[in-house]
Amino acid sequence: MPMRRLCLVLGDQLDASAALFDDFDPNQDAVWMAEVENEVEHVPCHKLRIAFFFSAMRHFRDEQREAGREVHYHEIEQERGRTFAEVLAKDLKELQPEELAVTEPGDWRVREELRQTAERAGVPLTIVPDRHFYCSVEDFREWASGRRSLVLETFYRWLRGREGVMLDERGEPAGGQWNFDEDNRESFGKDGPGKLPPSPRQEPDAVTQEVLEMVEKRFSSHPGRLEHFDLPVSRAGAKRWLADFIEHRLPSFGRFQDAMWQEEPLLYHSRLSPLLNVKLLSPRECVEAAVEAWRAGRSPINSVEGFVRQILGWREFVRGIYWTFMPEYIERNALECEDVDVPQSYWDGETEMECVRRAMRNVLDNAYAHHIQRLMVLGLYAQLLGVHPRKFHDWHMAMYADAIDWVSLPNTLGMSQYGDGGVVGTKPYCASGAYISRMSDACKSCRFDPKDATGDRACPITTLYWDFLDRHRERFVHNRRMGFQIKNLERKKAADMRAIRERAAKLKAEPV
Repeated sequence: MPMRRLCLVLGDQLDASAALFDDFDPNQDAVWMAEVENEVEHVPCHKLRIAFFFSAMRHFRDEQREAGREVHYHEIEQERGRTFAEVLAKDLKELQPEELAVTEPGDWRVREELRQTAERAGVPLTIVPDRHFYCSVEDFREWASGRRSLVLETFYRWLRGREGVMLDERGEPAGGQWNFDEDNRESFGKDGPGKLPPSPRQEPDAVTQEVLEMVEKRFSSHPGRLEHFDLPVSRAGAKRWLADFIEHRLPSFGRFQDAMWQEEPLLYHSRLSPLLNVKLLSPRECVEAAVEAWRAGRSPINSVEGFVRQILGWREFVRGIYWTFMPEYIERNALECEDVDVPQSYWDGETEMECVRRAMRNVLDNAYAHHIQRLMVLGLYAQLLGVHPRKFHDWHMAMYADAIDWVSLPNTLGMSQYGDGGVVGTKPYCASGAYISRMSDACKSCRFDPKDATGDRACPITTLYWDFLDRHRERFVHNRRMGFQIKNLERKKAADMRAIRERAAKLKAEPV
């Protein structure tokens, strides 16, 4: 019997309940999946990131075959081509399906590549809506239409109200307020976080072990390490991780979600984002599990609301931003940065700056860092150095297990680097070393002093912070949210600013 439909499943679409499979007929349809070199080589991807995607894909392949579906799967060792286009074009000639279908991709580049391949082959391509998310792209665009600015808090309240999440019988927010962020900014005392719940660990099975060995051999020159690989790579494993977070970490997550402690890379964070972003978990089941823990009295409202806001709010918001502003969005460079790349320490972790060194050890070990390490350490340092926002995005896509283009680009180019000029955030997230000193213990063991902006012991982040405000003063002087910082800049003596500019120039030329 001729093949009716070839269903393409990409590495971030491992959802057996996707709309793509609604009318799947095992007698006429087949699944197509491919590990392709270009997706891990166009930037040198972290070894753990590669292993996570390929292992999760192979487990999904095996589950589909066990369910009675025909799967055409190409492991990277088969080398049928470097890109999706090359591998798919060969299979279209051999299989001759009447139609191609794919769930809405999470990467503009990949979507266009698949469209062009189908067009060249003369095979119709159907892009199926992705119902993984609460908010469709069309719904977001309708919400955004006519607004002078797109504010997360406004979107979050609208979507949470529409979905009926954490509302009382009058339709008002539970606890009398929409946002408990003010209760979620505590740092640890001098003794640190104390005893933390043990991290869940998924021991590699035979499939994962085979992938780990292949990655270590084939991609030996890539950054990162594999000995810490512990991510679940199946739906069952992902559900266990969610349950572990809800029971052991969610109760304290909110209170300390912005805190850092140098010897504890995970703290109370969930590390569920890789599992959500490849669709092994759904946002609804994560939100529902957290809300149930609050209703049962097992977690406080500030922790649960903070977790819900990350998923139902921020995650949905940045996806809407991505698909509303692409493809031009990726070219934005509002601060007019030169073609400056991330420092070498972002690949190897070698630096005298303790906060950056420890954050990068987490990235190199786990292909992970929690949101404050990403935004207010690694993102902050890159922004102050004047790294080009596209370069920072490329690095982020290479180094994090949860990085998919739709979620990474608005977070890196937009929120972290202010490259979009205020689409995602109304001000740049810039701070001196004092912020890192307040929220972590990094400065205690660092040779640099966060209070100093000049001299050999001056914290590079503090020096570069004042230099950043100085060189962008005219741009931000009328930004109401930057008023306090600009006034502090204007209090600086001329001689101090000359010394700051001189030291900043050396730091930018040779990052420590």
